[in-house]
Amino acid sequence: MGLWGRISTLWRSNVNEMISRAEDPEKMLNQAIVDMKGQLVDAKKQVAVAIADEKRLRRQYEKEAVEVKNWEGKAMLAIKAGDDNLARAALARKKSHEDVANQLKDQWEKQNASSGQLKDALRSLDGKIEEAKRKRNLLISRAKRAEAQKKINETLGNINATSAFDTFERMESKVEQLEAQSEAAYELTEAGADHDLTTQFRALEAGAGVDDELAAMKAKMLGPASSGGDEASKQLTEGADAPASEVDDELAKMKAQLLNS
Repeated sequence: MGLWGRISTLWRSNVNEMISRAEDPEKMLNQAIVDMKGQLVDAKKQVAVAIADEKRLRRQYEKEAVEVKNWEGKAMLAIKAGDDNLARAALARKKSHEDVANQLKDQWEKQNASSGQLKDALRSLDGKIEEAKRKRNLLISRAKRAEAQKKINETLGNINATSAFDTFERMESKVEQLEAQSEAAYELTEAGADHDLTTQFRALEAGAGVDDELAAMKAKMLGPASSGGDEASKQLTEGADAPASEVDDELAKMKAQLLNS
């Protein structure tokens, strides 16, 4: 194939592709129905003309048939009158009208058959148009469904192409990370509070243990009721001044409370 042939082929293919893309199913089907209706109108006109021709030929045939009978009657009348020449002339006229009548009858019969065929074709075309209308409605519905499905698929394709769902997944992961951090911070805060309480109670228990041990030691030291002890206590008491004695009394009360507790 030469260069110009290849260019021509390419041009035709591009034009056909453009036409194919430009074809709208609904518009094309509606136009097809319009064209078929136009053909139906033309067919009706042709059938009407054929029927009119058939009726005209029939009337002409019937007229010639009447003339044949008339001239036949005239020939009979001439024969009865004994005028053979007049009878021959009448029979000649009868034969002429009879030939024309036979020709008209033949044409009329053919035209009548043709008119019947045209009527059948007209009814068939009318039925095809009605069928085409029903099929058009079905095809248009299918085309609209297909177009809607195509748009949905294209939309889904665009969503997938733009990674919109990836964005949602990333945001979901980020939210989950924030939730985990929040839970961790809460656990740390709660653990710190528990640790502070534990430390306080341990300190309190340790202090109570020291107090108990001190009280036990003091009770051990003050426990035996001996004269020597009384004497030492008396000496301490006598050797101390008044304010020291009051302090000792207060200390003794506190020790007694500790021993009784």
